[in-house]
Amino acid sequence: APQPAQGVCKMKTCVLFVTLLLPLASAFLPAPQGLFAAKKFPALRAAASPRGGALQLKATLSALFFDCDGVLADTERDGHRIAFNMAFKEFGLKVGDGDMEWGEELYGKLCEIGGGKERMMGYWDQVGWPGGNWELAVELHQRKTQLFQELIETGKIPLRPGVDALITEALENNVRVAVCSTSNEKAVQKIVDMLGPEKAKQIKIFAGDCVPRKKPSPDIYNLAREDYQVRPEDVVVIEDSGIGLKAAKEAGMSCLVTLSTYTKNDDFTDADHIVDDLVSGDVDLATLDGLAVSTQWEDWGVDRDVMNSGVGRGRW
Repeated sequence: APQPAQGVCKMKTCVLFVTLLLPLASAFLPAPQGLFAAKKFPALRAAASPRGGALQLKATLSALFFDCDGVLADTERDGHRIAFNMAFKEFGLKVGDGDMEWGEELYGKLCEIGGGKERMMGYWDQVGWPGGNWELAVELHQRKTQLFQELIETGKIPLRPGVDALITEALENNVRVAVCSTSNEKAVQKIVDMLGPEKAKQIKIFAGDCVPRKKPSPDIYNLAREDYQVRPEDVVVIEDSGIGLKAAKEAGMSCLVTLSTYTKNDDFTDADHIVDDLVSGDVDLATLDGLAVSTQWEDWGVDRDVMNSGVGRGRW
């Protein structure tokens, strides 16, 4: 049997070995499922240890990009859908023997098509409606946007839980905020204005036809990144749909999903974190800072590695 001093020495060697490996392993482990997926993690913003030591990962959050519909507010079912139907009625559109109208279940399926005008064109193709064309879609969408804005002004569509608090925290900590949506810019502006004038003026909106290809194309997120001059690995996107998640991932960004009425059954396999809403999911800026994929090797003291070994990509 080894002498007590030898045993202590071996134990110290094992502890040192583990503390060196944990920070490295955490960066490459897959995202946890179930209960572990709900944990959140602090950001790493410290300077290098003057004593030297183990390598440590550092994550930095520069910007938050929000989708609008279903993320800032649950607008699809009781906002956009109602406005589309009101526009169809005003224009006297018919399908077969009845009025053209999008029910809740049908609209949920149509939400898989990004963009209102594109959504109408897709529907008309599906039902074989002969009167559909792009010019009519544009005209209808303009009127639909006006009707949607009127619905927002009535106050019947509130912001989702935690949205105002998270955006406030981000802006106070110099994290830039943008809203990236396939919806009409005026409609998005109405939602953003619900945050109040001081916050609204600090948020850039990238919406509507500002890019030729809409989600699931990453174009709108790439445009926002280029405009803000930030790296994709320093950005976290908050989405609620499968097509939005795909757009964020193809732009090289981390993505948190807040489930919404119509998209809760979408495929979110690639999401970095999934919550019902920001409040019940206990999401704050530290949570999102931990999700950022930005990493850089930094020389840190061994004594800090155990405390921070679970940060890395922020998933454990």
